[in-house]
Order: sequence, then C-alpha cells, then structure tokens
Amino acid sequence: MSVSLYIAKRYLVSKKSNNAINIISWISIIAIAVTTGALIVILSAMNGLTNTVANLYNTFEPDIKITSAEGKYFDAPKKFIDEIKSIQGVKIISQSLSDKVLAKNVDKQALLSIKGVDMNFNKITAIDSAVVEGVYGLNDSGSRKILLGRGVANQLSVNFNVFVNELSLFSPLKGKSSSLNPEDNLNQIYCTPSGIFSLNDELDYQYAFVSLKTARELFDLPEKVSALEISCEQGEAENVQEILKEKLGDSFVIKNRYQLNDVLFKSLETEKLATFIILAFILVIATFNIIGALTMLIIEKRKDIKTLHSLGANLGLIRGIFMREAFLISGIGATLGLLLGITVCWLQIQFHLVKFGSEFIVPYYPIEMQFKDFVWIFGLIMIIGFFAALYPVRIFTKTDLVH
Repeated sequence: MSVSLYIAKRYLVSKKSNNAINIISWISIIAIAVTTGALIVILSAMNGLTNTVANLYNTFEPDIKITSAEGKYFDAPKKFIDEIKSIQGVKIISQSLSDKVLAKNVDKQALLSIKGVDMNFNKITAIDSAVVEGVYGLNDSGSRKILLGRGVANQLSVNFNVFVNELSLFSPLKGKSSSLNPEDNLNQIYCTPSGIFSLNDELDYQYAFVSLKTARELFDLPEKVSALEISCEQGEAENVQEILKEKLGDSFVIKNRYQLNDVLFKSLETEKLATFIILAFILVIATFNIIGALTMLIIEKRKDIKTLHSLGANLGLIRGIFMREAFLISGIGATLGLLLGITVCWLQIQFHLVKFGSEFIVPYYPIEMQFKDFVWIFGLIMIIGFFAALYPVRIFTKTDLVH
C-alpha cells in the first residue's frame, strides 16, 4: 500500500478525526450510494422493458426479411430460394404474401392486413405460442383457416365460446377493368377462424394470418410473394445479411429484426440515454459533496501537511493523499450503490414486488441487469469524483500553505 493511500485511508476511518468532517464524508458516500443504486435499478428496468418489447416482436418477426425495393411483390422461383438456402448460416426460409383486405362477419366488418404464410412460418417465428384461443391451424395449406388478432376478433365479434361463422374476405381484383357493379371488382373468399393470437395492440388490431395458398387465391397472385423471411443459425444473422446484400444488390431491401422496428428500438434507446443523462446530473450533484468534505479536511489537516512537507514530502505526494481520499469516497459510495441496486433488482426478479396486474401482457415490472451499465456507472462516478476533488486539492494545497 502506498504512503498516500495509507494516510488517506486513515483520514477516512480514523476515530481521532474531526467528527463533523467524518460525518460529511459519510454523507457523501451515502448520497453517491443511493443515487448509484437508483441509477442501476432504473436502467435495469428500462433494459427489461426493451427486452420485453423485443421478445414480443421476435414472436412476429424473423431474423432477416427480404422485400422488393420497387413494388410490393416479386417472383421467388425455386432456384432463387435454393440460392439463398445455400448461404452458410441460413436455417429456414418462409415465403409470405401480405396486403390489405376487408373482412366481414355478418354485420361486422374491419379493414385489416392479411398475411399469407407457408408451413415454415411458425418454425422461424413463435407466432403459435401467442395463440390464446383456439389453435394455430395454418400448417395445412389446403384448408381455408384464418388466425385473427385479438383486436380484429373483437371488431368482428368472433367468439370461440359460441358458434363461429365463416368470415368473408374481400380484395380488389388486380388488372381487371372496372365495372359499374362494385362487387364485380372484388375477389371474395370465405375463411373459418381457427384461433386468436395476442401480442400487442399495434399487431392485434391490424393483422390476421391465412395460408400462403389462400392469400394467393385471394389476391389473385399465384406466383408472387411480398417477402422472404429467414431464420439463421445462432449468431449468424449479421453475416447472412451482409452476404445477401452482396448477392441481391439494390433490387431488394434486406433488414434484420431490429431494423424492421428501428423507430421503436431507437426510441427505447433514446429514452434510456435521456434517463441516464438526467440521473447522471443528479449523481454529479451528489458527488460534488466531495468538494466540501475535502476542503474541510485539508483545512483541518494543515498541521499534518506542514509536518509531512518538513519531513520531505513534495506537493505531489500531499495532493495525492487528498486525491486518493476523494477516490475512496467515490469508490466506496459507488460499490455500495452497485450492491444496493443489485439487491433491489434481485428482489424484483425473484419476488415481483412491483406488479402491473393480470390484465397486462407482462404482469410485473421486468428487470434485466447488464454488465455494461455497471461499468459505465462506476466509471462515471470515478471521473466525476476526480474532477470534484481536483479544484479543492489544487487550491488549498498550494506551496504557500505548507510553509
């Protein structure tokens, strides 16, 4: 242990030190600890919310999605799909066809997005795990089944506890001349509801799923797809995306799961950053208590400083003592704060102390601790502590003070 660190430690814990200065030092430590703990808890809660939202969209979105750069549809012949399958890291490919339709159930109707999916879709997503009533029911491409979002089901008054009617789906005929009779310009098919899924309001009130064969019949597009959705091997999504961009060029848009919802995830990251900055300012105020504690300590230890200087200690050693005193206060406060934050987060994870209610998708506040948050917070505290100590140490330990 260096001389400066040993003396700094003695000043912090020595019983002979002025009681008021010790109290101020420990108040600084407690203020830093409480603010640090709050920062850990809030950032971990925001991590939990981000992860929960990501999981909800992961249920619906694939690892990589390929769409046309021009127009809504494109051809996807077997040779084209086989070429993509040959890329290392590609696991499963699913074809889908989406467009807007009018759905009608007796006197109820709703405008919604129909997504036709093949039998691989529930292998690359977890959509079947989101079914809350009925069954997924779309693996049989020959049946005209429809899987409804909870909001769509409510709009159409679909209730699986009573008799379920067939739904009429209407889509404009493509490439056909207009007729005076509006019904002649619409393609109509009937589908039987197989189940209801629930993810979030945005999806539940917009989407319904049918088989790819049914969608092609409804939209009168027997060979087209609107997207190829890809599941990748663990950790290979980024590499596959880069290879696809090189192979397919500018004719296609290739996005990963986060890019498909970039506005949402950027908003969550921005909120987290804003929260971190606001709490960092509070942390700055708490850490700047060190200025008062060090100023009083230096003034009280003038005799000790003169004695050390007489014994041969240079100004750098004397300043080093009080700088290390600041680091001890910051370090102890930060460590206690991290332990406090971890404890609160652990209690929430284990016992769900803060709850939302059973009617929410997530019944309790999600928490996810990330190591990078601990590193950033601890580093920030030590940097703030350094600058908080720099002024009083340089001003009050000038050469004229020690002579």
